[in-house]
Amino acid sequence: MSLMPDVLMRLARWLLFAVVLVAFGLGVAGRADLPMLNAFIATCAALMLVGFLIMDPDLARERLRRGQTGEDPVRLAGIRVLFLVLFVFALLDIGRLHWSDRVPPALQAAALGLFALAFAWELWAVSVNRFFVPVIRLQTDRGHRVISAGPYALVRHPGYAAMTLMAPAAALALGSWWALAPALVLSGLLLARAAHEDRFLHGNLEGYADYAARVRFRLLPGVW
Repeated sequence: MSLMPDVLMRLARWLLFAVVLVAFGLGVAGRADLPMLNAFIATCAALMLVGFLIMDPDLARERLRRGQTGEDPVRLAGIRVLFLVLFVFALLDIGRLHWSDRVPPALQAAALGLFALAFAWELWAVSVNRFFVPVIRLQTDRGHRVISAGPYALVRHPGYAAMTLMAPAAALALGSWWALAPALVLSGLLLARAAHEDRFLHGNLEGYADYAARVRFRLLPGVW
């Protein structure tokens, strides 16, 4: 595929994503006059545009391929459900129910900044790792190998590190205290899944044990 049609296809997919994102966010919240909600949606849309443009085409196809199976399917399903619960609950709280939508604006702004930084960190990981898929499996059909460039030179699972921060940051950026509950459970599941994937790669991916000896920490340098 030539460069221009490929770029146009990526932009079309991003536009569809952006339309769905706006419709979901404003539709669930039931209003469009919340500045931090609009800022959150704009931040997500802008960063996803970067994601669509930088992602390896083969990785994009692999992430969309149906019928993939792998390790730890129950926890993956729980992560996906909690991701949806987090955003639905937060949007309902700030737009319709007003149960706990008293997060100070300064804290919301700081949380949005943290969310954006974590999202950008994850995109950096995606840009250097053509095996960045949600299913834990040995991708022998795609020439699976150890990735040690970019953020992988600092920690072994930068994607999980980013998502662990993004969940509570999203709850606070949107302005819902109670949404922190599913967000923190989600972060806990992500930590557990990172540990599971690390054990799987140790036992199945050639060269991973040597890589782990060089890059000692899974998510946070000096801590874990």
